Amino acid sequence: MTESPATKPAGGGGGQRARNGLKPERNGLLKSFGCKHELQPTHNCQPEEEEVRSSLYRRPFVESYEETPMLVAVLTYVGYGILTIFGYLRDFLRHWKIERCHIAREREEQKNFVPLYQDFENFYNRNLYMRIRDNWNRPVCSVPGPRMDLKQRVSHDYNWTFEYTDQVIRDVINLGSYNYLGFAENTGPCTDAVAKVTLQYGVGVASTRQEMGNLDKHEVLEELTASFLGVEAAMAFGMGFATNSMNIPALVGKGCLILSDELNHASLVLGARLSGATIRVFKHNNMQNLEKLLREAIVHGQPRTHRPWKKILIVVEGIYSMEGSIVRLPEVIALKKRYRAYVYLDEAHSIGALGSRGRGVVDYFGLDPCDVDVMMGTFTKSFGAAGGYIAGKRELIEYLRTHSHSVVYATSMSPPVVEQIIASMKCIMGEDGTTVGQERIRQLAENTVYFRKRLREMGFTVYGNQDSPVIPMMLYMPSKIGAFGREMLKRNIGVVVVGFPATPIIESRVRFCISSAHTKHLLDKALSVIS
Repeated sequence: MTESPATKPAGGGGGQRARNGLKPERNGLLKSFGCKHELQPTHNCQPEEEEVRSSLYRRPFVESYEETPMLVAVLTYVGYGILTIFGYLRDFLRHWKIERCHIAREREEQKNFVPLYQDFENFYNRNLYMRIRDNWNRPVCSVPGPRMDLKQRVSHDYNWTFEYTDQVIRDVINLGSYNYLGFAENTGPCTDAVAKVTLQYGVGVASTRQEMGNLDKHEVLEELTASFLGVEAAMAFGMGFATNSMNIPALVGKGCLILSDELNHASLVLGARLSGATIRVFKHNNMQNLEKLLREAIVHGQPRTHRPWKKILIVVEGIYSMEGSIVRLPEVIALKKRYRAYVYLDEAHSIGALGSRGRGVVDYFGLDPCDVDVMMGTFTKSFGAAGGYIAGKRELIEYLRTHSHSVVYATSMSPPVVEQIIASMKCIMGEDGTTVGQERIRQLAENTVYFRKRLREMGFTVYGNQDSPVIPMMLYMPSKIGAFGREMLKRNIGVVVVGFPATPIIESRVRFCISSAHTKHLLDKALSVIS
């Protein structure tokens, strides 16, 4: 078990005037964390660091990560080695047309062209992924609530193609959807409100926000989101992935530095790459490593010219969806203030799922929302809808309205989707006159603690923070990925199994996503099957 590490002592650094719409923070440099000399060895400052650590966190911060046992790691590598050998053998048979080849190939008349399909790059997909492909993309034919129905499918060519049967696998316990607060439902006040708005506005908008697609519902949603988060303004977008990938390039560019957590989502990675800014990666949730990069960035400046960086942007997530870990936000903000950097916080999984009021990781730690420069989140999980948002100071939002590609070129959010977000958010805030939202938040927290505790008691290796509704359970070996997913489905439990390259090669896992809609009976039934 690990607790929040102390932040190493360091000196302050001046910040350059920000461009591209972000204004410099007025917060001054933090005082030294109890160390007399800024560059003293850290062992001389341990008591002060411990005191600082306790002052930053108002609640216990406990995360669990067990190192992969040596024997398991060796057997896992051997398993992948055997699969690789057989993969090359099958490629040899395909080359000589002994085995039928299903992969995309160049046409004969184009054999002298530069290859469009790189066979070697797709080796993993051809020979490893195809063996267990039936564990993913299963068609759901009902509401993805605590239980769901799946369309049955069969494959006669070892998962290269699927045929759908007329049979349906009914009442499958859903432990894979991001339905944290149970708003993915087809009955209730939210659904009734959506149906009413659909009759009034229709489904499509057929225009962008800047042209003829700005509805009054969009304005209501953005005002409500800003109030919900406790910030000046917010802006909604139709796609969560594009909220990151299209807005980061609008905030930073050439001459700027992005410090990105090594486990950040692909949308954050893509947005950072598209921005043209320099990217440096720090170890996951490692504040010592982050501070080291910050100090080096301020001391050395840009490569070759050594000019100060125009902006330094720290990019983190609230809950990391593969690890189940929670960002050490109090320490990130402390470093941000000390070095006058900016923080971009992705709350895709944490908004609604963390905090006593469901306001996300900021609420979870009891922090001031104004300390986070750019707050990003999605409506696809806790709100049972689609899209994402950017929130923060009014100057930031007004800048994005004219410079973000997601605003200028993307079609506006569908009115029924907007209404689903508004109705569910009002429920969470208690503005619907009920306590249903608070009860769901409380139930989610109880279900999360209960499920994690039971898994550990049964002897399984579970990763992540004790309060995270994303619960990875380690499988390690490649043969267990497909076997576990299939055997669980046979017992009417739907789970998501994950392996390389989405995880390290020796850390394959099953990822459970807990919902407030899960009853204790459903969780106990799933646990009995898992054991």
